[in-house]
Amino acid sequence: MEDWKSLEVLKEDSFGAIERGSWRGEEAILRRATGALLPGSGMAARLLMRREARALEILHGVPGVVPLLAQPSRSAIVRGWAAGQPLHLVEWLPRDFFEQLRALAAACHALGVCHNDLHKEPNVLVAPDGQPWLVDFQLASVHKLHSSSLARRAAEDMRHIAKHERRYERQGRGSRERGSDRGIVARIWMATGKPAYNFLTRRVLKRTDGEGRRPRGGPWPTWTAPTGRRLNPDV
Repeated sequence: MEDWKSLEVLKEDSFGAIERGSWRGEEAILRRATGALLPGSGMAARLLMRREARALEILHGVPGVVPLLAQPSRSAIVRGWAAGQPLHLVEWLPRDFFEQLRALAAACHALGVCHNDLHKEPNVLVAPDGQPWLVDFQLASVHKLHSSSLARRAAEDMRHIAKHERRYERQGRGSRERGSDRGIVARIWMATGKPAYNFLTRRVLKRTDGEGRRPRGGPWPTWTAPTGRRLNPDV
C-alpha cells in the first residue's frame, strides 16, 4: 500500500494488527485483518473488519466517531486518528462527560448503529477538550430505524455507559447493580453466550476483558468543570 506509512504497531492479536501511521499525509489507523495460526481466524477477522467499515460509513460526519478513510484491500481498512486517552487512563474528567457520552451513543443509535462493546473502557477515548470519542466498532451492528432489535441493542449500550458512570462517581467502590436489573438480552448472554465467549477469548485466543480496566482502588480521575456543550434534548 503505497499511500500508507506505518509509524508504530499499537496491537497484535489473533485477528491481526493495528498500526498507527499516515494515509496520504493524514494521521490515521490501519487495521490488518490477517488472522493468525488459529484455523478460521482470518475469516473471523475479515468479518469483524467489514462490520466496523459498514458502521463507520454510516456514521460518517458524526462528531466523536472517526471517519473511514479507505479500504485498500480485502483484509485492511484505514480509519481516522482520534487524539485522546482511553477512559481508564485519564487523570481528569469534566463533570458532564458521561452525559456527553450518552449523547454520542444516542447520535449513533439515531442512525441505526449500536456499538455493542462499550463495556470496555479502552473503547471510550477522552479528547484533550474533554469530549468523548468512540473507537473499535468491530462488534457494531446496524439495524432498521425504530426496530425492536435497535431498541434492545441501544438499551444495552446505554446500560454499559450507566455502569461506567456509577463506577466512576463512586470512585472505585464498584457497581452494586443487581443481576435482576439487567435487561433480558444481558441475562440470556450471561447464561449462554458469555461462557462460550470466555472460553474462546481466554483459553483459545489468550485474551481477557480485564485488560484496560481501571483498578478498583484507582487512582481515579479528578472531576473538572463541565464542557458546557449543548446536549441532545432527547438524551
